[in-house]
Amino acid sequence: MTISSSLNAGVAALAANANRLAAISDNIANSATYGYKRVETDFQSMVISGSGGSYSAGGVRSMTQRLIDQGGSLTTTSNATDLAVRGRGMLPVARSSEVALGGNSQQMLLTTTGSFRTDANGILKTQSGLVLLGWPANPDGTVPEFPRDTADGLEPVRINVNQLTGEPTTSINLGLNLPAVDTNAGASGDPQELSVEYYDNLGKSENVGIEFSPTIPGAGNSNEWTMTLRDSAQGGAIIGQYTLNFDDSRAAGGTLMGVSPAGVGGAYDGARGSVIVNVAGGPMEVNIGKLGAPDGLTQLSDSFAPLSISKDGSPVGNMTSAKVDENGFVHASYDTGITRVIYQVPLVDLPNPNGMVSLDQQTYMPSPDSGSFFLWDAGDGPTGDVVAFARQESATDVAGELTDMIQTQRAYSSNAKVIQTVDEMLQETTNIKR
Repeated sequence: MTISSSLNAGVAALAANANRLAAISDNIANSATYGYKRVETDFQSMVISGSGGSYSAGGVRSMTQRLIDQGGSLTTTSNATDLAVRGRGMLPVARSSEVALGGNSQQMLLTTTGSFRTDANGILKTQSGLVLLGWPANPDGTVPEFPRDTADGLEPVRINVNQLTGEPTTSINLGLNLPAVDTNAGASGDPQELSVEYYDNLGKSENVGIEFSPTIPGAGNSNEWTMTLRDSAQGGAIIGQYTLNFDDSRAAGGTLMGVSPAGVGGAYDGARGSVIVNVAGGPMEVNIGKLGAPDGLTQLSDSFAPLSISKDGSPVGNMTSAKVDENGFVHASYDTGITRVIYQVPLVDLPNPNGMVSLDQQTYMPSPDSGSFFLWDAGDGPTGDVVAFARQESATDVAGELTDMIQTQRAYSSNAKVIQTVDEMLQETTNIKR
Protein backbone atom coordinates (compact mmCIF):
# COMPACT_ATOMS: atom_id res chain seq x y z
CA MET A 1 0.00 0.00 0.00
CA THR A 2 2.78 2.42 0.95
CA ILE A 3 4.77 1.58 -2.19
CA SER A 4 1.70 2.07 -4.38
CA SER A 5 0.98 5.45 -2.79
CA SER A 6 4.56 6.47 -3.53
CA LEU A 7 4.00 5.63 -7.17
CA ASN A 8 0.74 7.59 -7.26
CA ALA A 9 2.39 10.58 -5.58
CA GLY A 10 5.18 10.55 -8.15
CA VAL A 11 2.70 10.42 -11.03
CA ALA A 12 0.69 13.30 -9.50
CA ALA A 13 3.90 15.30 -9.13
CA LEU A 14 4.77 14.75 -12.80
CA ALA A 15 1.33 16.02 -13.82
CA ALA A 16 1.57 19.04 -11.49
CA ASN A 17 4.99 20.05 -12.77
CA ALA A 18 3.84 19.51 -16.36
CA ASN A 19 1.01 22.00 -15.68
CA ARG A 20 3.51 24.46 -14.21
CA LEU A 21 5.76 24.08 -17.26
CA ALA A 22 2.75 24.73 -19.52
CA ALA A 23 2.04 27.97 -17.65
CA ILE A 24 5.69 29.00 -17.87
CA SER A 25 5.70 28.23 -21.59
CA ASP A 26 2.61 30.37 -22.09
CA ASN A 27 4.15 33.25 -20.16
CA ILE A 28 7.40 33.14 -22.11
CA ALA A 29 5.58 32.80 -25.44
CA ASN A 30 3.65 36.00 -24.64
CA SER A 31 6.60 37.97 -23.26
CA ALA A 32 6.18 40.44 -26.17
CA THR A 33 2.37 40.45 -26.19
CA TYR A 34 0.94 43.86 -25.22
CA GLY A 35 -1.46 43.63 -22.29
CA TYR A 36 -0.68 40.00 -21.47
CA LYS A 37 -1.31 38.91 -17.86
CA ARG A 38 0.95 36.13 -16.61
CA VAL A 39 -0.31 32.81 -15.28
CA GLU A 40 0.88 31.61 -11.89
CA THR A 41 0.88 27.96 -10.78
CA ASP A 42 0.35 27.07 -7.14
CA PHE A 43 0.97 23.61 -5.60
CA GLN A 44 -1.18 22.15 -2.83
CA SER A 45 -0.32 19.01 -0.88
CA MET A 46 -2.77 16.13 -0.57
CA VAL A 47 -2.82 14.35 2.82
CA ILE A 48 -4.15 10.80 3.23
CA SER A 49 -4.52 9.54 6.79
CA GLY A 50 -2.83 6.26 7.45
CA SER A 51 -3.63 3.60 10.06
CA GLY A 52 -1.57 1.28 12.20
CA GLY A 53 1.55 3.44 11.94
CA SER A 54 1.72 3.22 8.14
CA TYR A 55 2.01 6.29 5.98
CA SER A 56 0.38 6.83 2.59
CA ALA A 57 1.68 9.50 0.22
CA GLY A 58 -1.09 11.85 -0.86
CA GLY A 59 0.88 13.60 -3.58
CA VAL A 60 0.36 17.11 -4.89
CA ARG A 61 -2.23 19.02 -6.84
CA SER A 62 -1.57 22.09 -9.02
CA MET A 63 -3.83 25.08 -9.56
CA THR A 64 -3.30 27.91 -12.03
CA GLN A 65 -4.51 31.51 -11.82
CA ARG A 66 -4.15 34.40 -14.22
CA LEU A 67 -3.05 37.54 -12.37
CA ILE A 68 -5.25 40.04 -14.18
CA ASP A 69 -4.70 42.75 -11.57
CA GLN A 70 -0.96 42.81 -12.30
CA GLY A 71 0.04 44.71 -15.42
CA GLY A 72 3.24 45.47 -17.24
CA SER A 73 4.96 48.80 -17.66
CA LEU A 74 3.81 51.41 -20.21
CA THR A 75 5.70 52.16 -23.40
CA THR A 76 5.17 55.16 -25.68
CA THR A 77 3.96 54.97 -29.29
CA SER A 78 3.30 57.41 -32.12
CA ASN A 79 -0.44 56.75 -32.52
CA ALA A 80 -2.81 59.11 -30.67
CA THR A 81 -5.39 56.37 -30.21
CA ASP A 82 -3.01 53.80 -28.73
CA LEU A 83 -4.46 53.59 -25.22
CA ALA A 84 -3.33 52.08 -21.94
CA VAL A 85 -4.73 52.20 -18.41
CA ARG A 86 -2.35 53.49 -15.77
CA GLY A 87 -3.52 52.04 -12.48
CA ARG A 88 -6.72 50.21 -11.67
CA GLY A 89 -9.55 49.82 -14.17
CA MET A 90 -10.05 48.41 -17.66
CA LEU A 91 -11.22 49.67 -21.05
CA PRO A 92 -14.61 48.43 -22.37
CA VAL A 93 -14.41 46.77 -25.79
CA ALA A 94 -16.51 44.48 -27.98
CA ARG A 95 -15.84 42.11 -30.86
CA SER A 96 -16.28 43.74 -34.26
CA SER A 97 -18.25 40.71 -35.46
CA GLU A 98 -20.87 41.37 -32.78
CA VAL A 99 -20.89 45.13 -33.39
CA ALA A 100 -21.60 44.50 -37.09
CA LEU A 101 -24.84 42.73 -36.14
CA GLY A 102 -26.16 45.92 -34.57
CA GLY A 103 -28.66 46.20 -31.75
CA ASN A 104 -27.73 45.10 -28.25
CA SER A 105 -26.13 41.80 -29.26
CA GLN A 106 -22.58 42.91 -28.38
CA GLN A 107 -20.99 41.55 -25.20
CA MET A 108 -18.86 43.98 -23.23
CA LEU A 109 -15.33 42.66 -22.78
CA LEU A 110 -12.49 44.29 -20.87
CA THR A 111 -8.86 44.96 -21.68
CA THR A 112 -6.10 47.18 -20.31
CA THR A 113 -4.56 48.33 -23.58
CA GLY A 114 -5.14 48.46 -27.31
CA SER A 115 -3.89 50.01 -30.54
CA PHE A 116 -7.14 51.49 -31.87
CA ARG A 117 -7.40 52.87 -35.38
CA THR A 118 -10.35 53.90 -37.53
CA ASP A 119 -11.81 51.45 -40.02
CA ALA A 120 -13.71 52.27 -43.20
CA ASN A 121 -16.72 53.37 -41.14
CA GLY A 122 -14.70 55.51 -38.73
CA ILE A 123 -15.03 53.03 -35.84
CA LEU A 124 -12.02 52.73 -33.54
CA LYS A 125 -10.88 49.12 -33.39
CA THR A 126 -7.73 47.05 -33.10
CA GLN A 127 -6.21 44.92 -35.82
CA SER A 128 -7.53 41.84 -34.01
CA GLY A 129 -11.11 43.18 -34.20
CA LEU A 130 -11.72 44.71 -30.78
CA VAL A 131 -13.94 47.82 -30.92
CA LEU A 132 -13.55 50.56 -28.32
CA LEU A 133 -16.80 51.42 -26.50
CA GLY A 134 -17.83 54.75 -24.98
CA TRP A 135 -20.72 57.04 -24.11
CA PRO A 136 -21.74 59.48 -26.90
CA ALA A 137 -21.68 63.20 -26.10
CA ASN A 138 -24.39 65.72 -26.89
CA PRO A 139 -23.89 68.14 -29.82
CA ASP A 140 -22.67 70.79 -27.36
CA GLY A 141 -19.91 68.49 -26.08
CA THR A 142 -21.49 67.56 -22.76
CA VAL A 143 -21.88 63.90 -21.82
CA PRO A 144 -25.31 62.99 -20.41
CA GLU A 145 -25.76 60.75 -17.41
CA PHE A 146 -25.73 57.03 -18.24
CA PRO A 147 -26.31 54.04 -15.94
CA ARG A 148 -23.05 52.95 -14.33
CA ASP A 149 -23.91 49.34 -13.45
CA THR A 150 -24.73 48.21 -16.97
CA ALA A 151 -23.13 48.40 -20.42
CA ASP A 152 -26.39 49.29 -22.19
CA GLY A 153 -25.40 52.93 -22.74
CA LEU A 154 -22.07 52.11 -24.38
CA GLU A 155 -21.67 52.22 -28.14
CA PRO A 156 -18.74 51.95 -30.58
CA VAL A 157 -16.56 55.06 -30.66
CA ARG A 158 -16.86 56.47 -34.17
CA ILE A 159 -14.54 59.18 -35.51
CA ASN A 160 -15.77 60.56 -38.81
CA VAL A 161 -12.70 62.39 -40.11
CA ASN A 162 -13.53 64.98 -42.82
CA GLN A 163 -17.09 65.25 -41.49
CA LEU A 164 -18.51 68.79 -41.70
CA THR A 165 -19.77 70.34 -38.49
CA GLY A 166 -20.51 73.76 -37.07
CA GLU A 167 -21.62 75.23 -33.78
CA PRO A 168 -24.08 78.14 -33.46
CA THR A 169 -23.23 81.16 -31.33
CA THR A 170 -25.26 81.36 -28.14
CA SER A 171 -23.33 83.98 -26.15
CA ILE A 172 -21.29 87.14 -26.78
CA ASN A 173 -19.02 88.80 -24.22
CA LEU A 174 -18.52 92.55 -24.57
CA GLY A 175 -15.49 94.15 -23.01
CA LEU A 176 -15.19 97.77 -24.17
CA ASN A 177 -14.81 101.33 -22.93
CA LEU A 178 -17.15 104.20 -23.75
CA PRO A 179 -15.71 107.74 -23.71
CA ALA A 180 -16.93 109.63 -20.65
CA VAL A 181 -16.52 113.01 -22.41
CA ASP A 182 -19.27 112.08 -24.91
CA THR A 183 -21.93 112.49 -22.20
CA ASN A 184 -20.83 116.03 -21.30
CA ALA A 185 -23.02 119.02 -22.06
CA GLY A 186 -22.18 120.36 -25.49
CA ALA A 187 -20.85 117.06 -26.87
CA SER A 188 -21.71 116.11 -30.45
CA GLY A 189 -23.94 113.21 -29.46
CA ASP A 190 -22.60 110.99 -32.24
CA PRO A 191 -23.17 107.30 -31.48
CA GLN A 192 -20.39 104.73 -31.15
CA GLU A 193 -20.94 101.69 -33.33
CA LEU A 194 -19.69 98.12 -33.19
CA SER A 195 -20.43 94.99 -35.22
CA VAL A 196 -19.96 91.51 -33.74
CA GLU A 197 -20.00 88.46 -36.02
CA TYR A 198 -21.91 85.35 -34.95
CA TYR A 199 -22.75 81.98 -36.52
CA ASP A 200 -26.36 80.92 -37.01
CA ASN A 201 -27.80 77.41 -36.68
CA LEU A 202 -26.63 76.51 -40.20
CA GLY A 203 -23.08 77.79 -39.66
CA LYS A 204 -23.63 80.96 -41.73
CA SER A 205 -21.97 84.20 -40.69
CA GLU A 206 -24.30 86.96 -39.40
CA ASN A 207 -23.75 90.12 -37.37
CA VAL A 208 -25.14 91.81 -34.29
CA GLY A 209 -24.83 95.56 -34.80
CA ILE A 210 -24.45 97.42 -31.49
CA GLU A 211 -24.94 101.17 -31.24
CA PHE A 212 -24.15 103.23 -28.13
CA SER A 213 -25.90 106.63 -28.15
CA PRO A 214 -24.93 109.12 -25.39
CA THR A 215 -27.47 111.18 -23.52
CA ILE A 216 -26.46 114.87 -23.74
CA PRO A 217 -27.55 116.94 -20.71
CA GLY A 218 -28.16 120.69 -20.60
CA ALA A 219 -25.32 121.06 -18.11
CA GLY A 220 -22.67 118.84 -16.53
CA ASN A 221 -22.51 115.21 -17.65
CA SER A 222 -25.19 112.51 -17.73
CA ASN A 223 -23.04 109.34 -17.66
CA GLU A 224 -25.90 107.67 -19.54
CA TRP A 225 -25.99 105.75 -22.80
CA THR A 226 -28.62 103.93 -24.83
CA MET A 227 -27.42 100.55 -26.17
CA THR A 228 -29.30 99.32 -29.25
CA LEU A 229 -28.73 95.86 -30.76
CA ARG A 230 -29.73 94.92 -34.31
CA ASP A 231 -29.67 91.52 -36.07
CA SER A 232 -28.47 91.33 -39.68
CA ALA A 233 -30.34 88.03 -40.14
CA GLN A 234 -33.61 89.94 -39.55
CA GLY A 235 -32.82 92.80 -41.89
CA GLY A 236 -31.35 94.99 -39.16
CA ALA A 237 -34.36 94.75 -36.87
CA ILE A 238 -33.87 95.93 -33.30
CA ILE A 239 -33.59 92.94 -30.96
CA GLY A 240 -32.62 94.78 -27.77
CA GLN A 241 -32.49 98.31 -26.36
CA TYR A 242 -31.17 99.26 -22.91
CA THR A 243 -30.36 102.37 -20.91
CA LEU A 244 -26.90 102.20 -19.31
CA ASN A 245 -25.94 104.33 -16.33
CA PHE A 246 -22.33 104.58 -15.17
CA ASP A 247 -20.93 105.42 -11.75
CA ASP A 248 -18.80 108.56 -11.31
CA SER A 249 -17.87 108.05 -7.64
CA ARG A 250 -14.29 107.86 -6.47
CA ALA A 251 -14.63 104.22 -5.37
CA ALA A 252 -16.29 102.80 -8.49
CA GLY A 253 -15.90 105.46 -11.15
CA GLY A 254 -16.45 104.27 -14.68
CA THR A 255 -18.26 101.02 -13.82
CA LEU A 256 -21.86 100.10 -14.58
CA MET A 257 -24.31 101.48 -12.03
CA GLY A 258 -27.62 100.48 -13.62
CA VAL A 259 -29.10 98.71 -16.66
CA SER A 260 -32.77 98.99 -17.59
CA PRO A 261 -34.70 97.93 -20.73
CA ALA A 262 -35.57 100.80 -23.01
CA GLY A 263 -37.54 98.78 -25.55
CA VAL A 264 -37.34 95.16 -26.72
CA GLY A 265 -35.06 92.58 -25.13
CA GLY A 266 -34.94 90.58 -21.92
CA ALA A 267 -34.29 91.97 -18.46
CA TYR A 268 -30.78 92.50 -17.17
CA ASP A 269 -29.50 89.61 -15.02
CA GLY A 270 -27.34 91.17 -12.36
CA ALA A 271 -26.01 87.85 -11.10
CA ARG A 272 -24.62 86.97 -14.54
CA GLY A 273 -24.12 90.48 -15.83
CA SER A 274 -25.96 89.74 -19.07
CA VAL A 275 -29.11 90.28 -21.10
CA ILE A 276 -30.95 87.86 -23.39
CA VAL A 277 -31.90 88.93 -26.91
CA ASN A 278 -33.48 86.92 -29.70
CA VAL A 279 -31.61 86.65 -33.00
CA ALA A 280 -33.18 84.86 -35.96
CA GLY A 281 -31.94 81.47 -34.78
CA GLY A 282 -33.04 81.76 -31.15
CA PRO A 283 -32.02 83.37 -27.85
CA MET A 284 -28.53 84.77 -27.40
CA GLU A 285 -26.87 85.91 -24.18
CA VAL A 286 -24.96 89.20 -24.35
CA ASN A 287 -22.64 89.66 -21.36
CA ILE A 288 -21.96 93.33 -20.58
CA GLY A 289 -20.54 92.88 -17.06
CA LYS A 290 -21.86 93.01 -13.49
CA LEU A 291 -22.71 96.23 -11.72
CA GLY A 292 -19.65 97.80 -10.12
CA ALA A 293 -17.27 95.38 -11.85
CA PRO A 294 -14.28 96.71 -13.82
CA ASP A 295 -14.75 94.20 -16.65
CA GLY A 296 -17.46 94.28 -19.30
CA LEU A 297 -18.65 97.78 -20.20
CA THR A 298 -16.88 100.79 -18.68
CA GLN A 299 -17.00 104.57 -19.18
CA LEU A 300 -13.60 106.20 -18.76
CA SER A 301 -11.53 108.94 -20.36
CA ASP A 302 -12.12 110.10 -23.94
CA SER A 303 -11.71 107.06 -26.22
CA PHE A 304 -13.96 104.33 -27.56
CA ALA A 305 -11.95 101.11 -27.10
CA PRO A 306 -13.26 97.59 -27.83
CA LEU A 307 -10.85 95.80 -25.49
CA SER A 308 -12.16 92.23 -25.38
CA ILE A 309 -14.87 90.88 -27.67
CA SER A 310 -15.42 87.13 -27.54
CA LYS A 311 -18.12 84.63 -28.43
CA ASP A 312 -18.77 80.93 -28.60
CA GLY A 313 -19.76 78.96 -31.68
CA SER A 314 -17.74 78.16 -34.76
CA PRO A 315 -18.03 78.18 -38.55
CA VAL A 316 -18.47 74.96 -40.50
CA GLY A 317 -15.27 72.94 -40.49
CA ASN A 318 -13.82 69.48 -41.16
CA MET A 319 -12.79 67.08 -38.43
CA THR A 320 -9.08 66.47 -38.84
CA SER A 321 -8.04 64.34 -35.86
CA ALA A 322 -9.07 62.97 -32.48
CA LYS A 323 -7.34 62.22 -29.21
CA VAL A 324 -8.26 60.78 -25.82
CA ASP A 325 -7.36 62.66 -22.64
CA GLU A 326 -6.49 61.21 -19.22
CA ASN A 327 -10.14 61.32 -18.11
CA GLY A 328 -11.29 59.24 -21.07
CA PHE A 329 -12.88 62.09 -23.05
CA VAL A 330 -12.48 61.78 -26.82
CA HIS A 331 -11.75 65.22 -28.28
CA ALA A 332 -12.30 65.87 -32.00
CA SER A 333 -10.22 68.65 -33.60
CA TYR A 334 -11.47 70.65 -36.58
CA ASP A 335 -9.64 72.72 -39.18
CA THR A 336 -11.35 75.83 -37.81
CA GLY A 337 -9.21 75.52 -34.69
CA ILE A 338 -11.88 74.29 -32.29
CA THR A 339 -12.11 71.02 -30.38
CA ARG A 340 -15.19 69.26 -29.10
CA VAL A 341 -15.86 66.25 -26.87
CA ILE A 342 -17.61 63.54 -28.87
CA TYR A 343 -17.35 60.51 -26.54
CA GLN A 344 -16.35 59.52 -23.04
CA VAL A 345 -14.61 56.19 -22.48
CA PRO A 346 -15.22 54.99 -18.91
CA LEU A 347 -13.00 52.67 -16.90
CA VAL A 348 -14.58 49.47 -15.61
CA ASP A 349 -13.68 48.17 -12.17
CA LEU A 350 -14.63 44.99 -10.30
CA PRO A 351 -14.07 43.82 -6.72
CA ASN A 352 -12.04 40.78 -7.85
CA PRO A 353 -10.43 41.27 -11.28
CA ASN A 354 -8.64 37.90 -11.01
CA GLY A 355 -12.04 36.21 -10.93
CA MET A 356 -12.89 37.23 -14.49
CA VAL A 357 -13.02 34.76 -17.37
CA SER A 358 -9.92 34.99 -19.59
CA LEU A 359 -10.51 35.08 -23.33
CA ASP A 360 -8.40 35.49 -26.48
CA GLN A 361 -6.72 38.77 -27.44
CA GLN A 362 -5.99 39.77 -23.82
CA THR A 363 -9.68 40.31 -23.09
CA TYR A 364 -11.65 39.35 -20.02
CA MET A 365 -15.30 38.92 -19.19
CA PRO A 366 -16.96 39.60 -15.81
CA SER A 367 -18.18 36.53 -13.95
CA PRO A 368 -19.87 35.75 -10.62
CA ASP A 369 -16.40 35.23 -9.10
CA SER A 370 -15.25 38.72 -10.14
CA GLY A 371 -18.27 40.49 -8.63
CA SER A 372 -20.46 43.18 -10.15
CA PHE A 373 -18.73 45.74 -12.34
CA PHE A 374 -19.09 49.53 -12.17
CA LEU A 375 -18.32 52.11 -14.86
CA TRP A 376 -16.23 54.96 -13.44
CA ASP A 377 -15.00 58.21 -14.90
CA ALA A 378 -11.29 57.71 -15.48
CA GLY A 379 -9.35 59.13 -12.55
CA ASP A 380 -12.39 58.96 -10.27
CA GLY A 381 -12.99 56.53 -7.43
CA PRO A 382 -10.50 53.65 -7.32
CA THR A 383 -9.58 53.85 -11.01
CA GLY A 384 -6.43 55.21 -12.60
CA ASP A 385 -6.29 57.29 -15.76
CA VAL A 386 -6.12 56.71 -19.50
CA VAL A 387 -2.79 57.28 -21.24
CA ALA A 388 -2.77 58.03 -24.98
CA PHE A 389 0.23 57.39 -27.22
CA ALA A 390 0.98 54.37 -24.99
CA ARG A 391 0.66 50.60 -24.76
CA GLN A 392 0.94 48.32 -21.74
CA GLU A 393 3.70 45.75 -22.09
CA SER A 394 3.45 42.09 -21.10
CA ALA A 395 3.54 41.33 -17.38
CA THR A 396 5.98 38.45 -18.03
CA ASP A 397 9.42 38.63 -16.41
CA VAL A 398 11.46 36.38 -18.70
CA ALA A 399 14.34 36.01 -16.22
CA GLY A 400 11.97 34.92 -13.50
CA GLU A 401 10.18 32.50 -15.80
CA LEU A 402 13.46 30.87 -16.86
CA THR A 403 14.40 30.44 -13.20
CA ASP A 404 11.03 28.82 -12.54
CA MET A 405 11.61 26.58 -15.56
CA ILE A 406 14.89 25.29 -14.08
CA GLN A 407 13.17 24.55 -10.78
CA THR A 408 10.31 22.80 -12.57
CA GLN A 409 12.72 20.70 -14.63
CA ARG A 410 14.61 19.63 -11.52
CA ALA A 411 11.39 18.79 -9.70
CA TYR A 412 10.11 16.82 -12.70
CA SER A 413 13.38 14.84 -12.94
CA SER A 414 13.36 14.12 -9.21
CA ASN A 415 9.81 12.80 -9.31
CA ALA A 416 10.64 10.70 -12.36
CA LYS A 417 13.48 9.24 -10.29
CA VAL A 418 10.98 8.43 -7.52
CA ILE A 419 8.83 6.52 -10.00
CA GLN A 420 11.91 4.68 -11.26
CA THR A 421 12.89 3.79 -7.70
CA VAL A 422 9.39 2.54 -6.89
CA ASP A 423 9.47 0.44 -10.03
CA GLU A 424 12.75 -1.14 -8.94
CA MET A 425 11.36 -1.83 -5.47
CA LEU A 426 8.28 -3.48 -6.94
CA GLN A 427 10.57 -5.57 -9.14
CA GLU A 428 12.49 -6.72 -6.06
CA THR A 429 9.22 -7.60 -4.39
CA THR A 430 8.25 -9.70 -7.38
CA ASN A 431 11.62 -11.48 -7.31
CA ILE A 432 10.97 -12.73 -3.74
CA LYS A 433 8.82 -15.49 -5.17
CA ARG A 434 11.67 -16.95 -7.20
